[in-house]
Amino acid sequence: MANDWLKKSVLGASLLALAACGSSDSEDRYVARDVEVLYNLGQDQLQRGNYRLAAVAFDEVERQHPYSIWARRAQLMAAYASYQSNKYDDAILAAERFLQLHPGNSSAPYAYYLIALCHYERITGVGRDQEETAKAQNALIEVIRRFPDSEYAEDAKLKLALTSDHLAGKDMEVGRFYLNRQEYLAAIGRFRNVIEQYQTTSHAPEALHRLVESYLALGIKHEAQMAAAVLGHNFPDSKWYRHSYRLLGDEDLAPEDSEGSWLSKLFS
Repeated sequence: MANDWLKKSVLGASLLALAACGSSDSEDRYVARDVEVLYNLGQDQLQRGNYRLAAVAFDEVERQHPYSIWARRAQLMAAYASYQSNKYDDAILAAERFLQLHPGNSSAPYAYYLIALCHYERITGVGRDQEETAKAQNALIEVIRRFPDSEYAEDAKLKLALTSDHLAGKDMEVGRFYLNRQEYLAAIGRFRNVIEQYQTTSHAPEALHRLVESYLALGIKHEAQMAAAVLGHNFPDSKWYRHSYRLLGDEDLAPEDSEGSWLSKLFS
């Protein structure tokens, strides 16, 4: 036991040096170690919250013992350690490499889920670019599609709903911007996208109301009436329906269904 502790202490010091050096220096510091010692050191550093050192240790397992069963485990553990230290790009690369080498492994669902988490946790406010949100959405859909009965699918569904709400919020922000600039066609495009792509999100009622506003501003009264009718049918208690009803009343109009409207086809 004391000998194992000494091995881990010496190796831990070596890993500290490796983590502090560039890749060219690390080649000069290569020290062969038993695979169990390396792997257990990674686990020990993981439990201590030293995620960067844990990732280094797990990487060493694969580097020194690439054909052992430990290497397969270490690849995914390195991805997890990088994720825990917020090094999302490293985590994604490690998880993707694991999937390329072991696509049928029993841990594949977690690898896909980990990739989705890395994108999901980099989602920014709706005022910023939503590239990561779109990537998170695609990755979460992949988890659900591939492993619908896995323990990760349920959480992926919850996070997927949040990504949809986020993307809808971005469209709403841009649509309101165009609406304020009286660029009504551009605004309608954004609000229409919310209704077509994210109609189950919390933004749908406002999107319908903004369509009423935009169509009335363009003098397309029948589409405004249809949007208000859909709003009233699906969200009768919404404040947005009250606003739309009042706008139509100012024009001596009322909500009215129209069979030829794209809204009618969408909600039929």
